Amino acid sequence: MYAIVATGGKQYRVEEGQQIKVERLGEPGADVDLRPVLLVDGDQVLATPSELDGASVTARIVEETKGKKIDGFTYKSKTNNRRRFGHRQTYATIEITGITRG
Repeated sequence: MYAIVATGGKQYRVEEGQQIKVERLGEPGADVDLRPVLLVDGDQVLATPSELDGASVTARIVEETKGKKIDGFTYKSKTNNRRRFGHRQTYATIEITGITRG
């Protein structure tokens, strides 16, 4: 059985016991519930909101890491307008602990 879950504006295909890296959700050690978009159990596919009413995916946050640094630069010609900026995204590694059909 696997599910497609939505978190952080993205969708991930997950199975029980799998570890994935998503945008930060909380503190390490906390349990989180993810919203399933689609659930596949053998030949049966649950996709409509009424079918997914009781379905849930639970996960545990294993650790928190940072991604690589992104450097940016904006420039407008003839106006001496320049700006440098940087960004470093924080990620959470989560382990899927259970998928229930409900």
